[in-house]
Amino acid sequence: MTFSVEVDEGISQLDLETDKIFERVAKTVLDVMKCPFECEVSLTLTDDERIRKLNRDHRDTDRSTDVLSFPMVDFKRPADYSRIDDDPTDLFDPENGELMLGDIVISTDHVIAQAEEYGHTVLRELAFLITHSMLHLLGFDHMEPEDAAMMEQAQDDILNILNIRR
Repeated sequence: MTFSVEVDEGISQLDLETDKIFERVAKTVLDVMKCPFECEVSLTLTDDERIRKLNRDHRDTDRSTDVLSFPMVDFKRPADYSRIDDDPTDLFDPENGELMLGDIVISTDHVIAQAEEYGHTVLRELAFLITHSMLHLLGFDHMEPEDAAMMEQAQDDILNILNIRR
């Protein structure tokens, strides 16, 4: 598994071992969702200004947000890996053979503010956002109430397994 973390210069520091947290949370999500592949995922920690620009450029929404997910795999159903077996051509990194799930971008400004707003730790907020985004990379969404309920249950289950609670 390859989990890479990039931290933009000058952003709000979280005073956490972000690399270790990202790897632990991402591996747990992949285990719970029974991903049969070794995967490659990147995380970029940035600020509200950069995430606003990314949100505007990629989603036509001109405001900052807490997390953006950029999936590489088009899942027809959440965590349904059958399509990957059918057409693996461009989905695997030719150098390491790992499934390229996608990229996550998180605003540390939002992590800090939301942890304070919701009355929990920065660790809990970061773990929640990584979990949320990893589920998006695996095809989960929350646009319809039924889908949102399924995604929320998966998030709760994963954070409970990690013993990271509010």
